[in-house]
Amino acid sequence: MGGMTTVGDLPAYRAVPDGEGPWPGMVLVHEAFGIDAVMRRAADRVAAMGYLVLAPDLLYRGRRTACLLRTFRALRRGRGQAFDDIAAARAAVVADPSCSGAVGVIGFCLGGGFALVLAGRPGWDVSVVNYGALPDDPSALDGACPVVASYGGRDRYLSGAAEKLESALRDRGVPHDVREYPGAGHSFLNDEDNQPWYVAPVSRVVLHAGPEPASAEDAWGRIEVFLETHLRR
Repeated sequence: MGGMTTVGDLPAYRAVPDGEGPWPGMVLVHEAFGIDAVMRRAADRVAAMGYLVLAPDLLYRGRRTACLLRTFRALRRGRGQAFDDIAAARAAVVADPSCSGAVGVIGFCLGGGFALVLAGRPGWDVSVVNYGALPDDPSALDGACPVVASYGGRDRYLSGAAEKLESALRDRGVPHDVREYPGAGHSFLNDEDNQPWYVAPVSRVVLHAGPEPASAEDAWGRIEVFLETHLRR
């Protein structure tokens, strides 16, 4: 279903639905560990719903730690190379003959923060936010596209984020579906624990990170319905 390609000089994972297109497109923005097997399977899962998925590796240029710091810095500032790379991925999806022209963004962890910022910018039809940090300025969500978001109630780093996001989207009249899962922590949609050994102690204490299958199945179901409603028009 999927394989590697490029977006400019970046490697990217491309996942294609079965059957005949054209299909709506989705740009997948990975979590802090880059395009690994977990993110590739997430892209395959979105493709199986009937969406053409492109997932650029934002950590490709240089040493991964330095790339990660630059990417977090870009997210905090709301501008930078990472945003340019995501825009290039979006342009590549839209230009693909297999794409219908509609395009959304889905992000996990670090990528969830990007998906939330991008929701308030032109060019996106829907945003799927999975445990993404909220922008410092809520006005970044003015005029946002429809947003479906999922958070874990055991994630101390993002404590209260679901409630704040719900309020911000409601106040702005943005179509949305925001849910917090009490039994889940950070990265609960992942289908396996992919944390490197050196971050695992902190992530288990602060983030309670790791798979939570029951919450994940419910969240994926909500995502599928939301995309069907707001992207497959």
